[in-house]
Amino acid sequence: MPTVLITGCSSGFGLETARLFLDRGWDVVATMRVPDAEVLPPSDRLRMLPLDITDAASVARAIAEAGPIDVLVNNAGFGVPSPIELTAPETVRALFETNTLGTLAMVRAVLPAFRQRRAGVIINVTSSVTLKPLPLVGLYRASKAAVNAFTESLAVEVAPFGVRVHLVLPGRAPETRFGENAFPHLRGRDNPDYAPMIERIVASIHDNTGPMTRSSEVAEAIWRVANDPSAPLRIAAGADAEAWMAEAGLSLPNTFAEDCRVPSEP
Repeated sequence: MPTVLITGCSSGFGLETARLFLDRGWDVVATMRVPDAEVLPPSDRLRMLPLDITDAASVARAIAEAGPIDVLVNNAGFGVPSPIELTAPETVRALFETNTLGTLAMVRAVLPAFRQRRAGVIINVTSSVTLKPLPLVGLYRASKAAVNAFTESLAVEVAPFGVRVHLVLPGRAPETRFGENAFPHLRGRDNPDYAPMIERIVASIHDNTGPMTRSSEVAEAIWRVANDPSAPLRIAAGADAEAWMAEAGLSLPNTFAEDCRVPSEP
């Protein structure tokens, strides 16, 4: 059976993706900072490993312990809903170290084996907020947009080696703990200039009446990309994400090969 390694499996998209791949017969390496055996059902096809994607030694250990894998799903990350001006420098560094550099570290760790084997799939989970400018998520958006950018170039670089690289862009997912984990980083509610905008946006985030994304939709999108060599480079997950991608003009059914054409001119 093929093997998938998924980061950030303690909850949300990562946990749902691990469940789906297990249910469909894959071997799963589920990673998280502190493994919790209670979050997934026992299975002889499941291994749980500790992983801090911001720690080079932790990444190396996890990759060594995982052994050969067929698919890497980079899902681990966190959000920061805060005005750019008011976001603490240490929070900005942590955001990019996790969302951008941590994802890059995982990619670099698996690529030598994928390239040697002339096979493998890398799936980077970013966000539909990269599709349009939005207040309060500018720095989070930047950390994910950077992943989009290097993923697009990486897809061109490694396609000749039989390695596929894809982006999954989820929308707003209030059923997950993502927002709960992000709100401790919120700044500006006591600022008279920013407070009105912040309160409007916080209210909209908690409004569950409009289009949104479910964890199961993200897991299905990842499953499709892992198993379909003709999947597009970018795939939206969730009704809201699909609508935003259509607005951005990125919803055309481009094939992976078409997305990875090398331009003839700069």
